[in-house]
Amino acid sequence: MLILDGGTGRQLHRIGAPFGQPEWSALALIEKPDFVLKVHQEFIAAGADIITTNTYAIVPYHIGEKRFNDDASKLLDLAVKIALSAKTSSNKNVIIAGAVPPLFGSYAPERFDSNSAPKMLHLFKEKLVPHCDIIIAETLSCISEIKEFQKAFEKCRIPLWLSLTLEDNNKTNNIRLRSGETLSAAIETIKEKPIDALLFNCSQPEVMADAVSIASTLLKHQIQVGVYANAFPPRNDNTATSNAELSQIRSDLTPQKYKSFAREWLARGASIIGGCCGVGPEHIKALKQLSDHNPQ
Repeated sequence: MLILDGGTGRQLHRIGAPFGQPEWSALALIEKPDFVLKVHQEFIAAGADIITTNTYAIVPYHIGEKRFNDDASKLLDLAVKIALSAKTSSNKNVIIAGAVPPLFGSYAPERFDSNSAPKMLHLFKEKLVPHCDIIIAETLSCISEIKEFQKAFEKCRIPLWLSLTLEDNNKTNNIRLRSGETLSAAIETIKEKPIDALLFNCSQPEVMADAVSIASTLLKHQIQVGVYANAFPPRNDNTATSNAELSQIRSDLTPQKYKSFAREWLARGASIIGGCCGVGPEHIKALKQLSDHNPQ
């Protein structure tokens, strides 16, 4: 079992870093980057094997078109430098995952623009691939996003991971992306080009077990499957928007409860587990306890 880190953005907010909409986690990177280093270090200390670069919000949707054009390149460089510094200071064999975000905002498949995406993806590829151990495309909500990412990062020299976000009201055997497209259809698309892991993120922990079962079956256990759920209340239909306001964090999703969800994901076939928005170092510490009893 590999342990991912937790939600960088909300942990930045939690420790008092500059944080707000629309910049989200990019605001700390822009104004007080030492906070980003601190969050990486907290997750490593909690037991994370993998830290993700703080690059989720380095897109025009969050930082604006002008700032993206002027500063995206140096912000990506800085995010990678900070992750590398966290790894070096830890004296641990930490894996750095270069995070490629949803380019036009989270939970917004209708905004995806296949004409504008390639240029943005090329920038992320140029800045992340030379310095990271793996690349992970996060919070993909439609099949078009999957296709463009796989096309842009095809024949990459490092492992490629895809992570899909799911409708929070999914029913067993009818798991869907936030676009309404079925998980089974998405997996058939994914299988057209090689990847190294398929994950599910930024959705309710309650929907993840069935998704893991479907993925493990359709992929015939040939690639790794993973989960990093969020701690938001259910977000569907008109409520599933980003940049409007800060979402509440569930009070019931304690580290021990999250650990119990993770135990089920492992039983269904997952081998990579971490956390997304609202999942903090205390949850990762609980996953580390679980990992110690479930070594690969």
